[in-house]
Amino acid sequence: MLDWLRKDPRETPFVEIGEVRLPVVIRRLARARRMTLRMSPDGSEVRISIPEWGRTEEALAFVESRQDWLASQLSALPQGAPIVPGGTVHFRGNPVVIDHRNQFTRKPQLHEDSIQIGGQAESITGRLKRWLEGEARVLLATDLIEYCDLAGRPASRLALSRARRRWGSCGPSGSIRINWRLVMAPDFVRRSVVAHEVAHLVHFDHSPDFHALLGELFEGDIATANDWLKREGRSLYLPFG
Repeated sequence: MLDWLRKDPRETPFVEIGEVRLPVVIRRLARARRMTLRMSPDGSEVRISIPEWGRTEEALAFVESRQDWLASQLSALPQGAPIVPGGTVHFRGNPVVIDHRNQFTRKPQLHEDSIQIGGQAESITGRLKRWLEGEARVLLATDLIEYCDLAGRPASRLALSRARRRWGSCGPSGSIRINWRLVMAPDFVRRSVVAHEVAHLVHFDHSPDFHALLGELFEGDIATANDWLKREGRSLYLPFG
């Protein structure tokens, strides 16, 4: 049930789905004509978009009416395997085995289908995450330079994002932020997000001109990349959180 009895209207409302209590994030959109509901990729919050004139009470009632759907979304969340010696982690779309041995260096080293790593087993998760972020920075910077060149724009400033709501963003100043977790996705998926944000350097909207430019910049099928993110994107939030 929804937490209707909020004393302060500025507080975030919550919905209880079984034993799970999730915040409800309400977004008012100028172009929205109806309410749309979805779960965040990592299952940490419920998101509902409504028209600008929409009422909060109606939005919350809509959330309550979709309890069964929300429960099914939660149950469909992928269960991440823990980062342990002998386990796997995805890199550029491929599973690689975590090969932990005392004779290996503390810094992870990629060798074909395995990542060799030494040091204490207790710190593997943090060190692998930092390694993946470093690899993401190199790959994304290369992608960004390539697409900016194709778009006839100087290379933008790149920042890694740890956001839980979006894969990429382009600021008014031209700075681009890309979610580091995309280093675990296939290359074409990661590159599609970079191309999307570079297209925003020219068209700061989602107009037909924007989509036409994106189609020129990105060498793959953008719909296939988007479908992958919708289908598999939640798995990128696991097991690092």
